[in-house]
Amino acid sequence: MRKILASAGLAAATTLVATALTAAPAAAQGKTITLCWAAWDPANALVELSKDFTAKSGVGMKFEFVPWPNFADRMLNELNSKGKLCDLLIGDSQWIGGSAENGHYVKLNDFFAKEGIKIDDFMPATVAGYAEWPKGTPNYWALPAMGDALGWTYRKDWFAKPELQAEFKKKHNRDLAPPKTQTELKEVAEFFQGREIDGKKVYGAAIFTERGSEGITMGVSNALYTFGFQYQDPKKPYSMEGFVNSADAVKGLEFYKALYKCCTPPGYTDAYMQEGLDAFKSGQVAMQMNWFAFFPGLYKDEKVGGAKIGFFVNPGEKVHASQLGGQGISVVSYSPNKNEALQYIKWFASLEVQKKWWALGGYTCHKGVLNAPDFKASAPFAADFLTAMGEVKDFWADPSYAQLLLAEQKRIHEYVVADKGTAKEALDALVKDWIKVFKDDGKL
Repeated sequence: MRKILASAGLAAATTLVATALTAAPAAAQGKTITLCWAAWDPANALVELSKDFTAKSGVGMKFEFVPWPNFADRMLNELNSKGKLCDLLIGDSQWIGGSAENGHYVKLNDFFAKEGIKIDDFMPATVAGYAEWPKGTPNYWALPAMGDALGWTYRKDWFAKPELQAEFKKKHNRDLAPPKTQTELKEVAEFFQGREIDGKKVYGAAIFTERGSEGITMGVSNALYTFGFQYQDPKKPYSMEGFVNSADAVKGLEFYKALYKCCTPPGYTDAYMQEGLDAFKSGQVAMQMNWFAFFPGLYKDEKVGGAKIGFFVNPGEKVHASQLGGQGISVVSYSPNKNEALQYIKWFASLEVQKKWWALGGYTCHKGVLNAPDFKASAPFAADFLTAMGEVKDFWADPSYAQLLLAEQKRIHEYVVADKGTAKEALDALVKDWIKVFKDDGKL
């Protein structure tokens, strides 16, 4: 998730948001390990959860949490400099390739075998996305830690208004309800765009358009995948012609631009996670694209949560798919405390800990929790999360993901927001960009 990549030349300085040391008498004379992650609500839940680890092991826990816009720069610089700040790192999925090939992460296969940790206990998509390199091989560099995907929130109270229900049904011959297709998504967004509700002008949807890091790539993927976009020929790795720029992919990109043009708030040219949250919380939009990780906090929001908010999985079109988010937890190979860090991995992998992780607000990847009979009823967004995680797709995880991401950010933003060229031209150019990257890597 949150494949944040700061623009070229951005300084790696970050703000330390939270550094916490769990209080435990047993740890006072013992070792302390540092876990590095991004600064957000799930990280706070992990601090609470980790108190149990300290109580059980006597190993103290310290946390280095960095704001999302600075997270990748800060942590990748730490890895590339072989720094010893982080003993454990919850790193983004696309870092796996580079971190494995450059020796940043400890390979966990032997440890899993020794300790009886079964990687098959975790959702296949999270193993492939967060732990595995090379893709499709049983080589593991992380334990799935924080499952996530792109989903949607909507104003359930607006959808339920009788006068809006009647007007929408007259126009579309169906109930005003969470959309089941991308086409229906646009129709609902158009219905709300510019409408006055409770004395305030509102808009259809908050989607991702951010140019500088990863925003518009993550957003457009939710449309591209459902129309049939593929990164490469499934039978011939890195062969992209006719897949990245297929006729279906062109339709998907044209759809995303149409949704942006028709149905977003004014000036929504560089929006990502926070802008979407702000638009929804302030009552500007009927629907919002965002990561499931934010949904617990939104549900608790006094103004738009509770009975006012609803959730739905990314609607399909030709196929059902959602953009993968989330992260795995890895042991940093430069850590002087590898044994204690591995202890934490063993503890975190247990079913009982994973149950508590979900209860505290983290998104477990453990099938023992996700497939339990009562899971779907455990939160108003739990069933949709489970559906999404069963159909996710992800961006390239190759060591050159940064160049690949920058290329897509540029091509998609220029077409969708800046009105340059056609969808076909944008995707054709993207294929050329990616071919060059992979040729430079010796993969073509």
